[in-house]
Amino acid sequence: MQGRLVADRYRLGEAIGSGGMGRVWRAHDEVLHRTVAIKELTAALYVSESDQAILLARTRGEARAAARINHSAVVTVHDVLEHDGRPWIVMELVEGRSLADAVKEEERVEPREAARIGLWVLRALRAAHTAGVLHRDVKPGNVLLADDGRVLLTDFGIAQIEGDSTITRTGEVVGSVDYLAPERVRGHDPGPSSDLWALGATLYTAVEGRSPFRRTSPLTTMQAVVEEEAGEPRYAGALAPVISALLRKDPADRPDATEAEHLLAQAAEGRRPNEAQAYVPTTRHTGPPPRAGDTVHQGIPGAPGTAGTHGTTTPGAPGVPGAPGPMGASTATPYPPVTGPTAVGPAATGHTVPGYAATGAMAATAGGVAPRRPRRARIRTLALVVAVAALIGAGTAVVLQQRDGGGASAGSDPTHAPSGSASPSASGKAGQGPGGAVPADWVRRDDPLGFSLYLPANWQRRDFDGDSGELRQIDYTPDGGEHVIRISVDTAPDYSDPYAHQQDLDAQLAGRLVGYRRIALERATYRDRDGSRWEYGWTALAKDTEFPGPRRAVSQSYMSRDGVEYALNMTGPAGDWATTQRRFKAVLQSWQEKTG
Repeated sequence: MQGRLVADRYRLGEAIGSGGMGRVWRAHDEVLHRTVAIKELTAALYVSESDQAILLARTRGEARAAARINHSAVVTVHDVLEHDGRPWIVMELVEGRSLADAVKEEERVEPREAARIGLWVLRALRAAHTAGVLHRDVKPGNVLLADDGRVLLTDFGIAQIEGDSTITRTGEVVGSVDYLAPERVRGHDPGPSSDLWALGATLYTAVEGRSPFRRTSPLTTMQAVVEEEAGEPRYAGALAPVISALLRKDPADRPDATEAEHLLAQAAEGRRPNEAQAYVPTTRHTGPPPRAGDTVHQGIPGAPGTAGTHGTTTPGAPGVPGAPGPMGASTATPYPPVTGPTAVGPAATGHTVPGYAATGAMAATAGGVAPRRPRRARIRTLALVVAVAALIGAGTAVVLQQRDGGGASAGSDPTHAPSGSASPSASGKAGQGPGGAVPADWVRRDDPLGFSLYLPANWQRRDFDGDSGELRQIDYTPDGGEHVIRISVDTAPDYSDPYAHQQDLDAQLAGRLVGYRRIALERATYRDRDGSRWEYGWTALAKDTEFPGPRRAVSQSYMSRDGVEYALNMTGPAGDWATTQRRFKAVLQSWQEKTG
C-alpha cells in the first residue's frame, strides 16, 4: 500500500504504528505539500455493515472531539474521509515516540520527567473538559513524546462529547481495561475525574515500568481496579503522593484538574507536594496485634502473601531486626494480606534474597512443586547448594582464596582492577543510572560475562571456583566477604521457573545452616520476566567464618527472554541489614543483563 494515493491527495509513506483498530501511516499531502499522519481504520474490513456504521460514527466523533479542543498539547486533526469503504483520519505528524514505547525501551521514566509529562497531559485534558469532551482512553500509548520536547495527547477515538447521544452498545465498556477508572468498570457515567484517574495509572506505569492493576486477564484486571489498591510505587519519588491522590477509588476523593496541576508542577520541580498527603489512603490492620517475631505486611511492593507488599519482622524477633522497606523504613500502615497471587507485573524489583542462592531458576508444576529432573541435573543442583552453604556459612575461605590468588585487596585502588575483573566504565557516574536512584558516587562495572551494574567504587570482583561452563558465578565485595553480592548466570538452567528453583534451594539450605529461617519466598516479576524473591536469615558460626553472628540474605532471580537464568544475591550482617537493602535496591535498578 506504500506509495498509494488516498482520496486523490495523500500519498502514503511507511507505516509508523498499528493497533487493534487500525494502522497509522506517514503521508505527504500533495495539495498543501506537508507531511501528515493518516490513521487507517482497518477494523472496518472485518465487521458487519451495521458495525461499520458505528465505526464511522466513532471516527467522525474523534475528529469532531479533537476539533473542539484548541491546545498545543492535543494532536491536531486536519481531516476525516472515507476511502475504500472505510474511514481515515488525517492528523498532525508528531516526530517522536509514545510514552508506552519510552517505558518499554527504558524500563521506567525518571519521576521529574514523568511529572512534566503528566503536567502537559493534564493541561490537554483541562482544555478537552472545558470544551465538553471526555477522552476516556488516557494511557501511555496515547501520550506522544515529540523529539522537540513537546508532550501531546492523541486518539480521541472513544471520546464522549457532552450533549451527543452515545454510539456505544448497551453494556459495552470502551477503553483499555488497565486504565479504566473504577466507576467506569462499575458501569457508572464517567466524568472529568475518570480521565484524571487514568492519568494517575499512566504516571504509575511511567515511573514503575508496569501497569498498577494488570493481572492475568481483563476480568481479573477490572476486579483489581475496583477492589485493590495499587502497590506503593518504588521509584516515584516526589510524584508518589500525587499518583496516590489521582488513584483514589471514589471520584469525589480525587483532586480536581486545578489542584492536580498544582501538585504535578511541584513534583516536576522535585518537591514532594505536602497537600497531596491528604489524599493518600491509610489502611488499618484490624486483627490482633503482632507478637514479637511475627511477620507483618506493610504497604511496600514485594511482601509474601500480599499483592505487592514487603514482609518485615516485628521488633523482638530473635536475631533478625525489623527490615525496613526499600531505601529506608516505610511509613505505610500495615494491612491484612490478600489471599492468592494476583500481581503479574514486576512487583518486587527492589528486594531479593539469596544468601547466596547459587542460581535462581526453577520450574514448578501448577502446585509449585518442582518436577522430577534427570540425575545429572539433580547432582549439579546439589553441588550448587553445597557451594552456597560453603559461601554463606564458611564462605570467606572461598573469597580470601581468590584474593590470595592475585586479586586486589578490598582496600586497593578501584581504578586499577586486577586482570579479568570489571573496571569502572569511563562514563560511569552512578547518578546517571536508571531513575537517578543509584548513589552518585557509585560507578558502573562492565563485567567480562557481559552484564553490567553500578556498585561502590571499592567493591572488588572475585571469580567463583568450581563453576561449570553453563553456570558462572561472580562475587563483588568491599571487605573480603562480610558484605557480598553474587551474580549467577546459568545458560542451561535445570528449572524453567525461578520460584520452584528457589523452593528447592530453600528446602536444602534449611538443613545446612544453623538457625535458618525463611523470611520471604514468593513469585516476583522482574523486568517484565517471571522471577522469584527469596529472603532468609541464619547464624554464622565462628568456626566456619571470620564473620560470625546473625546474617541476612536476599535473592532476586528471573529468566531472561533467551532462556538464561540470572540470580542477583546479596548478603550481610543482620545488624546493618537496612544498608544492605538500600544497596540491593540500587543494584537491581541499575542491573543490565548481557545483550547481543
